[in-house]
Amino acid sequence: MMRYLKSVAFYAVVVVIVVVSVFPFYYAIITSFKTGTALFSIDYLPTSFDLSNYRGVLDSPNFIRSVLNSVLIAGATVGFAMFLAVTASYALARVRFRGRALLLMSILAVSMFPQIAVLAGLFELVRFLGIYNTPWAMIMSYTIFTLPFTVWVLTTFMRDLPLEIEEAAIIDGATPWDIVSKVFLPLMWPALVTTGLLAFIGAWNEFLFALTFTASESQRTVPVAIAMLSGSSEFEMPWGTLMAASVLVTVPLIILVLIFQRKIVAGLTAGGVKG
Repeated sequence: MMRYLKSVAFYAVVVVIVVVSVFPFYYAIITSFKTGTALFSIDYLPTSFDLSNYRGVLDSPNFIRSVLNSVLIAGATVGFAMFLAVTASYALARVRFRGRALLLMSILAVSMFPQIAVLAGLFELVRFLGIYNTPWAMIMSYTIFTLPFTVWVLTTFMRDLPLEIEEAAIIDGATPWDIVSKVFLPLMWPALVTTGLLAFIGAWNEFLFALTFTASESQRTVPVAIAMLSGSSEFEMPWGTLMAASVLVTVPLIILVLIFQRKIVAGLTAGGVKG
């Protein structure tokens, strides 16, 4: 009886977590199909399928440009972060030097700083480099904040790779770069997919830096473009358009997560089991 009650309690908690997690997105989808006064009626089941909100979003050239900006910035962030993280993780996992553990803990500690705490310093750095209102301002900022997590995960994963593989490559005359690129990279796909996808999602959804480091509509990313959507007057909040835009930019991320979910789990659990 007690075992049955535990199973019921477990599945009840799971259902509650799923409902709490999924319901906001589900309600956004329902709202995106509403127009006019129907937006202010509370309905938990679809009552209409008006696509005018989606047409309005897709017909906006600034929104499409913002999507392309986000794809470019997020993709470049993943590329730079993966390159730097792979090389750094090899040094931290395989090369013995004094202060290695302290350096790894310092890298992890950087990720604990809130964005607002370093915003002023980053803004001055962006202006000094002359990259304000360019994609490079976001790429640099996102890479800085993405690196601690990627380095930590890849270092943990690389530590668990058999040492014999590296020794065999060294005997065959492989250089450190050959070992990283030709020996370790093919074995690190679960961790690379995990960190790369999470870095992409983080860069895609980031708002504070994108708002601060851009001034023109042509350089805005998707979160800022959605926040700047306006109605027919300054007193109108276009809830239907906002929900439609949010759905359009969220669905691709959900599809990516569903496609790579097994590799994500494998990457996140890397290093958790020995032997």
